[in-house]
Amino acid sequence: MNPSSPELPPSLPSLWRSLKLGFRVEPLLLVVAGVTTVAAALPDALFAVAFAWFAAAMVSGDDQHLLASGVTLAVLAVGTWLLNVASDRVNLRLAERAAVPIESHVARLQSSVVTIEHQERSDILDLLALLRDHSGTLSQLYRSLFVTAGAGLRLLLTVGLLMSIEPWLGLLVVFALPSLLVSARRAPIEKRVEEAGAADRRLARQLFVLGATASTSKEIRIAGVQDRLRELRDAAWGRQYRALARARWASACLYAASWGLFGLAFVAAVTWVSLAFGPAGPTAGAVVLVVAAGGRLSQYVSQAVTETQFLRGIWLEGSRRLAWLEDYAATQGKHGVVAVPDRIEQGIRLENVSFNYSGSTKPVLQDVSVTLPAGSVVAIVGENGAGKSTLVKLLCRFYEPSSGRILLDGADLGGFAPEQWRSRLSGTFQDFVKFEYSAAMAIGLGNLTRIEDRSAILRAVERAGAEQVVEGLPDGLDTQLGNTWRDGVEPSHGQWQRIALARGFMREDPLLLVLDEPTAALDAETEHAIFTRYAEAARSGAAGSNGRITVLVSHRFSTVRMADLIVVLDGCHVAEVGSHQQLMARGGKYAESYAIQEASYR
Repeated sequence: MNPSSPELPPSLPSLWRSLKLGFRVEPLLLVVAGVTTVAAALPDALFAVAFAWFAAAMVSGDDQHLLASGVTLAVLAVGTWLLNVASDRVNLRLAERAAVPIESHVARLQSSVVTIEHQERSDILDLLALLRDHSGTLSQLYRSLFVTAGAGLRLLLTVGLLMSIEPWLGLLVVFALPSLLVSARRAPIEKRVEEAGAADRRLARQLFVLGATASTSKEIRIAGVQDRLRELRDAAWGRQYRALARARWASACLYAASWGLFGLAFVAAVTWVSLAFGPAGPTAGAVVLVVAAGGRLSQYVSQAVTETQFLRGIWLEGSRRLAWLEDYAATQGKHGVVAVPDRIEQGIRLENVSFNYSGSTKPVLQDVSVTLPAGSVVAIVGENGAGKSTLVKLLCRFYEPSSGRILLDGADLGGFAPEQWRSRLSGTFQDFVKFEYSAAMAIGLGNLTRIEDRSAILRAVERAGAEQVVEGLPDGLDTQLGNTWRDGVEPSHGQWQRIALARGFMREDPLLLVLDEPTAALDAETEHAIFTRYAEAARSGAAGSNGRITVLVSHRFSTVRMADLIVVLDGCHVAEVGSHQQLMARGGKYAESYAIQEASYR
């Protein structure tokens, strides 16, 4: 499946897969909800027959039939009410019980994909946005499907009753077809317009969060851009809303016209039957049946149209997106079955590796060939946009190379079981996560197998140089982090960085340790001191026994001089490779940039 051009699977197979998912989650509730919802249609549709019988008994003065018809009306009314109440309660319970498993299913599918391309590509994000927004309510699909089936049964029974009086009265359904056709077209048209405006909707939301978040408030107020942000947000929201409003107005006009056509046909039918009443015409009961059933026909058509619109426009489209994600996760999430070795003997070799993001013709990396020796500390440096982070993503298998290959001791990295490879990685990134848990858990998450091991957590804190951060917290490692929680403490950005660095040290024997500019916001000397601490740790202990490769990423040439090997990226190519001394002696790109940056820090 090509992630650059996602195509949704057919509707009916997707709906069937969603039903099977619901049955796996709550089989008994699903069956009971379906039976009670559809069964409620039977007494409801037969109410018109009992009402006609009651009217005929009144005209004829037959007290026995009058009593029997009255009791029948009461039984049907109570039966309809009881079944509707039971249906509503069971469907509500089903939706509540299924919502969390379905949300978990969607989250598991997205996280099971080896790469992260589907979480960074705008076209796939547009597709997943509606699924993510409606994943919790996708459990209501089952109710909508059952109600639609019940509405269809009511419609069939009512048409049969009308045709029992006069066969041509069944033609009323023909006049209802335009409203069904308009409804069937209305939902997908509006959905396409909604998807087309997904980017503007995300932008509007992002601007709203930007203007309402505490971390951005200082800079926004100093710059005085509040009004500008509001204007941009209103413009983005207005663009997607106006397009959707135009589509809704157009479909609403067609919808009203189609219902007007049905209304005229129904009035004509009732008028004809009423005028035909006489000695040779229909009985009074038949006339009442036509009026009651015909009146309910419009109600049932409206119900069928409404439920079909919801089913097709939201729940069915959600099912198609869920089916697409399941297929995508199945094809993209299981690459490689070879077990990862316990140690690196030779190193990691990149052979003619090129990469460009889908939809872009400009390569981020081109023909990169370099060897990262086993047991070494490797620094990747270069200006912003040189491809440093992309190279790290390829090493971590967040992306696959567009061409070329990455070898671990001569074996293709793509051949290793992805879960095992990830379990042997560790590191910290510039866009680290602020886990708002206790400090111990926020650090221990770096190694779930030792998340309760306080001694392991303390060792990680020590290796990251985060002792002062932990000691400064009110309750030490037991301190709740994050000011969104009661009694929670909000660390500074630098303190959050130290906690993230400690988390990166929780795995004591990774094969690949990555530091992707996690200290970019700190000054150069502090970054150098932290990198030096990592380099010293990398050259001792488990690192020496398993051939660990430590990768330090920075745009500062002067902070990585302790590395065994420095890879200089420039314009998507490898410009130079060597130690600090070798590169300085060469007098090339690295020496020039190093001298400039060193002078700026004096």
